[in-house]
Amino acid sequence: MNVCFITDPLVTTAGAVRPAILLAREFRRKGKEVKIITTSFDQAVQKELLDEGILLKNIGPSFSSILSLPTLDAWGRCLITQKPVAEINNSDLAINTSSCIISQARAYYAQGLMTRTLDDLFPQMPMHYRHTYKLLGSTLRILERRLVSRFRGLSELFIANSVFCASMYEKWGVHVDDIINPPLDCSLFEPRTPSPTADYILTHFGVYGKEGRFSIIKAIADAGVSIRVFGDTAQVPEHLKKHKRISFLGKVTDTELADLYSNALYTLFAFQHEPFGYVPIESMACGTPVLTYKKQGPFETVANRKTGWLSNDDQGLVNLAVLIWKNGYDAKVRSECRKRALAYDTKKIAEVWENTLSSKILWSRFARVQAKNVEAE
Repeated sequence: MNVCFITDPLVTTAGAVRPAILLAREFRRKGKEVKIITTSFDQAVQKELLDEGILLKNIGPSFSSILSLPTLDAWGRCLITQKPVAEINNSDLAINTSSCIISQARAYYAQGLMTRTLDDLFPQMPMHYRHTYKLLGSTLRILERRLVSRFRGLSELFIANSVFCASMYEKWGVHVDDIINPPLDCSLFEPRTPSPTADYILTHFGVYGKEGRFSIIKAIADAGVSIRVFGDTAQVPEHLKKHKRISFLGKVTDTELADLYSNALYTLFAFQHEPFGYVPIESMACGTPVLTYKKQGPFETVANRKTGWLSNDDQGLVNLAVLIWKNGYDAKVRSECRKRALAYDTKKIAEVWENTLSSKILWSRFARVQAKNVEAE
């Protein structure tokens, strides 16, 4: 079985491209021929994958109009053209994980709607982006809905990465065949010490506050909680950068991140929008519980009062953050966290994909879809 993954720009190994990369590595380890098709890639990522025997094919333009946001740029281009741009060999079993490449595929892996993300991030966007999105939002939603219909029509299976994610597509009238959670390398993200320092809490800042709400972080720090922040700090207000209780680490390696998770008292995940959320399962894999909201993807991964705590609102989140900081929690929570995270290990998720993709019944249905598409052309 030759496996072909179609991905968003490979300028990082995190986020929406991570499931494809981890599954590609696991399938390659099992002796399968693996290829990744994308619109652009970072040279370091390219070398890393090529060294592992994973082939790469770049089908994107030679330039980007939004250099700092390559995925948004590629998505915008795809919305406008609405044309298939990736050709798959008959011998390839294709899994399309991209929001910006239209292609026939055995399975489309739905990881969220871009316009829904932009809706939730709107208050945190720079002024010029807010004005632009206010003018174009309705049009973009219409175009994305049409794009999602193309993904559905060209794929035998339409698989979502979480229950919440599936609900977004179902509301648009798109039938979701199954839900398969993203994988995690639990040999990399694992407890690094038997005696955590537990003298800080860890949190993540994403682009435009996608993860990390500034007002919440400040309120918790003002209450005397020591916070360490990793990730994108470009939009962080100056008054927050100068806060004596907050340490900004910027971007860290996965190894450094596993150490940070392992020694934190807990991980705070104060997100704006999250269909699934890697931060909670990374933290739990390292034995550290998570404090987050009782909604969207993290609601499905964090077991309330067993592997973390779920709050209904902002004030509840702040209150819990301070309470746990002062009182701590039972040590057995850490072992429960690790146990829960192992359900997302790459080896287990890859087996789920293999079982789904190798079904003879589904293969015959896929053949009929292919024949129907050929006749239409």
